[in-house]
Amino acid sequence: MNSTTTKLDIKLYPPEAQGAGQFDGGRITETKPLGFPGEGPEIPNTGPLFYWAWATAEGYGKVGLHPHQAFEIMSYALEGEIGHYDTLGNKSRVKAGGAQVLQTGSGVSHEEETIGDRTEFFQIWFDPNFNETITDIPTYREFSSDEFPTHEQDGVVVKSVIGESGPVSLKAEAMMKEIKISSGHQFLWDLKKDRSLAVVVIEGEGLITDEETGRKDHIDKKDFALIHAQADSTVCLQAKMEEPLKLAIIEVPARVNYPLYRDRLSATRR
Repeated sequence: MNSTTTKLDIKLYPPEAQGAGQFDGGRITETKPLGFPGEGPEIPNTGPLFYWAWATAEGYGKVGLHPHQAFEIMSYALEGEIGHYDTLGNKSRVKAGGAQVLQTGSGVSHEEETIGDRTEFFQIWFDPNFNETITDIPTYREFSSDEFPTHEQDGVVVKSVIGESGPVSLKAEAMMKEIKISSGHQFLWDLKKDRSLAVVVIEGEGLITDEETGRKDHIDKKDFALIHAQADSTVCLQAKMEEPLKLAIIEVPARVNYPLYRDRLSATRR
C-alpha cells in the first residue's frame, strides 16, 4: 500500500490485502475490495460507498433469502448471468453488463443466484441517510447492458452506470462508470477536493499516475485503488502497450453531512 503527501492520496490494495467470503458451501466465493467493518484493512475517505465485493461461481450457486434496510444495493454482472428474487414479488435475471438495483428502504428480503458454467459479478452497497431512507418504500429495478449509454473517444470507451448520464439513480451521492482503455491509451479523470475515486481492475494491467507529481503506481487484475483528493487534481489511468485495461470506477464525496453506518457502528463499540 502506498500513499502520497501531495494533492492526491493514493492507496493500493491487491487481492491478498482485501477481505474474503463465501456462500452456499463455497460455491460462491468473494474477494472484497471494500469489506464490512472488520473485514480487510480499514479504508478511510469512502463516504457513502460502504461495501464492494467481487463474487465468482463455477456453476450454480445461491445466496439464500436475507433481509436489508436503508442501504442501496447494486449487483453488476461481469460474466455469465445472475438471478434475483425478493419479497416485493420481483423475480428476474440479468446477463453480463446488466445490473440489479435494490433500494431497501423500510425493509425487504432478497436472494441471489448464479446461473451457467461461470459467473462473476460485483455487489456494491451505498449508504444513504438512514434517517430518511428507513421510511422509504423499498424498490427494485433491473437494467440490461444495452440500457447503459457508452461514449468512445481516443481509444477509450466509457460506460455510464450510476449518476450523470447513467440510468441508475440513487439517494446516496455517487457516480459509477466502466472504463475500457485500449492498449497504450490513457483516460484522465478530474477529481475535486474532498472527493474520492475507488478503482477496481476488471481486466489487464496498467498505471495510475498523479498528473501533478508524475508518481506512477502499477495496477493489475483485481487490485483496488482508493484515490482521495486533498485539493483539485487530475488522475491518469493508463493501459500498458501490450494489452487493454478494463476498470470500474466509483466517485463519491469523502465525507457526508449525515451519520454513516460505519460511524454509528464505531460509536457503539466505544
